[in-house]
This record gives sequence, structure tokens and C-alpha cells, in this order.
Amino acid sequence: MDEAYFKSLSLVMAKKKGTRQLAHSFIQGTSVTRPDVAEFLFQYIQPKSDLFTDGAGIYRGIDRWWPVTHQRDIHKKWEFGKTSEIEGMFGCLRTFIRRMYHHVTMEHLPEVVAEFCARFSHPEMFNSPVTYLQKTIHTVPLD
Repeated sequence: MDEAYFKSLSLVMAKKKGTRQLAHSFIQGTSVTRPDVAEFLFQYIQPKSDLFTDGAGIYRGIDRWWPVTHQRDIHKKWEFGKTSEIEGMFGCLRTFIRRMYHHVTMEHLPEVVAEFCARFSHPEMFNSPVTYLQKTIHTVPLD
């Protein structure tokens, strides 16, 4: 789990280790607070998970508010082993934006990040047009 900062938005993202499953949430403003992290945890992180973060103060004592096993990397000490997967996702996101859209305004950033997460989490969606339609179109029950 990690956060990234943009001009007027903050992005919290988590990746399930060893999988392609991503969760993300945007927060208005240029900082992430403990309540923001707590809300993200409650919504996206399953209890009894192993949670790897950086050494930011917003994560301190996180295992007291949610039943997770928390480990952290201290980036100032050049520790990146536990958070390398999520750090890599931010690099992939930047490459995706640069290659697909060249740039993105703050107004459209949430939509672009949602598209990136969907494409990354479900690469099989693009195997064929039929697979794409099966993944994206759902029947609506009639009343």
C-alpha cells in the first residue's frame, strides 16, 4: 500500500502481493491523513492480511486499528523490498498515461487511473472482442 500526490489530488493504491489485483482511492487535497488510510483499509484490505507500507507516519500503528500484520520499508535507509510491487505500479501508471494519453488533467485523472487499474487487473479482457464484451456488458433484469 502506498500513496502518490498530484497537484490537487492524492491517490492511495494497494496491490495484492503476487497478483494483478489493485485497489485505489482518490482523496481531495495534497495530503493523506490517518483517517483517509483507515477508510481505505476498512474498504479494501481484508482482515488478517500482510500489509507492506513505507515508513510514513500515517501508517504507524496501523495494525492496532485493523487486524493486519504490518511491515514497513524505510526508504530513507534504502529499503524497498517489501513495497517494490506497489512502487512499481506507480511507474506503470505513469508509463500508461504517457503512452496512451501523453498527459492528463486533474479533472480526468480519476477516470484514467480507474482505466489503468481495470486494464492491469483484467488483462484477459483484451484477448478477443467476445471476452471484452463478456467482461464489460452485463444483462439488466427486467421488472
